[in-house]
Parts: sequence; C-alpha cells; structure tokens
Amino acid sequence: MVGTMSEYPDIEDAKQSIIEEFGYFDGWMERYEYIIELGRNLADLPEGLRTAANKVPGCQSQVWFVAGRKDGLVHFRADSDAIIVRGLIALLLRVYSDRRPEEILATPPDFFETIELGSHLSGSRANGLHAMVRRIQAYAHAFQVDQAADAVNPASLG
Repeated sequence: MVGTMSEYPDIEDAKQSIIEEFGYFDGWMERYEYIIELGRNLADLPEGLRTAANKVPGCQSQVWFVAGRKDGLVHFRADSDAIIVRGLIALLLRVYSDRRPEEILATPPDFFETIELGSHLSGSRANGLHAMVRRIQAYAHAFQVDQAADAVNPASLG
C-alpha cells in the first residue's frame, strides 16, 4: 500500500479503519506486535534520501520524511532506524499520504488517542510522533502555499 494511491479515498475512512483494526486486539502486546509488523512491511527509503535535510528533528530515533506533490496530492515517503517508529510512520502515511494539502491540515492525528496509543508511548516516542506530525503539516502547508502561488502566477495568465 505504501508508495501507491491510498486505498482509502476519504481521510476519515483511513482513520476509522485504523481505529477498527486496533479494536480487534485484546491487549497492548498485540497492538505493539501489529505496529512492529507494519514497520517491517514499510518500504525502505533509498539511502540517497536519508539526508540531514530530510531528517525530522525531535525524534529519539533517526527519522527521515520526504514529500512530493503530483496532481494536487501530497505523497509522503518516510523511514526510521527503529522498527516501532517505522510502524508509526506506516500509520501516518496511511492517513496522510496521497491527500490534498488542505485535507492534511484539517485532519488532526486524533486517531492515535482513540486507539490509546499516545498513553502507551514513552515520552520520547510521543515527542517524536508529534515531530513527525508537525513535519507532515509543514509539508502540507508549503504545498498549499505553492499551489496558491501557482494559481496567481502572472506568467500563467499567458
């Protein structure tokens, strides 16, 4: 799924699907195992993209995020050197990748609280999760500004 168009056409459907999946697990060990499995299945970020410019500050582990825009949608790719963080990234990408910038900015990561993940992460992991969300939002904001600039570019008026 990562690296292709989202299988959830609606961002709220993606969030709801995650909430439902986590509802099937009896305890936190099962949930952690699932997050680790998601991390193992996340596509690796090519070494050439693991640069200081793409590194997310504020994370205990090394985390890299890159983004591009195509057809008005923001596509994210990301990776980490920690398997549990890779799983968190997989959840974030599932919700936020291949979305319009305004959708991303209007959608808080409240699903993490609904599945009670926030209360089960260490303080440093929770800070890292917030740093990743801030990076996603920063990319979305930048692409939204670029899109607005493209729309009013005098050169485009011919």
